[in-house]
Amino acid sequence: MTITIDMKPETDQPRAIGRAAVSVKPVPPRTVLKDLQQSGSLKALFPRTDQDELTAVLLNTAGGVTGGDRFAVSMTCAPDCALAVTTQASERAYRAQPGEIGRIDTTLTINGNGRLNWLPQETLLYHGAALHRRTRIEMDAASRLLWIEPIIFGRRAMGETVRDLRFRDHIDLYRDGELVFSDRTRITGNAAEILGKMATGNGATAMLSLICAAPGAEQYLDAARRLLPETGGVTMPCRDLIHARLLAPDGFDLRRMLFPLLHVFRDAPLPRTWMI
Repeated sequence: MTITIDMKPETDQPRAIGRAAVSVKPVPPRTVLKDLQQSGSLKALFPRTDQDELTAVLLNTAGGVTGGDRFAVSMTCAPDCALAVTTQASERAYRAQPGEIGRIDTTLTINGNGRLNWLPQETLLYHGAALHRRTRIEMDAASRLLWIEPIIFGRRAMGETVRDLRFRDHIDLYRDGELVFSDRTRITGNAAEILGKMATGNGATAMLSLICAAPGAEQYLDAARRLLPETGGVTMPCRDLIHARLLAPDGFDLRRMLFPLLHVFRDAPLPRTWMI
């Protein structure tokens, strides 16, 4: 299991570097850890649960991401396995120096009838942050994926306004080696002004993307549409794949929209870290 990412910092100043690679195997009726590689300021913890799926909790001991930081995550799910991945807390992207970018590269691999639930808590983008993220998902036709990424553009309750931001988010999903879904987000400049326009965010400071890729995913479409607010939309870009996007005034409202929506796609409770 190899993480192929250029981890060389862009600056001579001290910067955080972290890698975590996890693979799981079936030991019926449960899923257990097969291999674990971790280094630097990125760790994976495995709390005990009463679920058959294994839960991996990612922890960034650097306390956040700033310009020049490098993080790489790899998750591999074998057939007959169920893996849930979350974070110990919300990730934070702090102000970066000019010309420096923080990078997070994630690779998710699901084999056979394996099931992977990617359920991180929110990414908080602060004024002056510079963050580029790339996610590559490779799965088989029989695999099952539930993937979310909630993003907060400054905490409204704390009076935070993001007027300087360099943010890029790339997601590519391959099924049986064929690219079936690709999404690109780029917000550069005054994020509050950009998201304040009616055609972009209409004043929203929180955003969520959700992907459900699984055989028979269309069965969830109508239920998801009934739960979505006016600031949300859901579509089926191809067979066995649903994509939804939500906008909310702030992080609290986003969670209030998200929890019932997740229950449509997932018959297990959220990882305990979401409740702490």
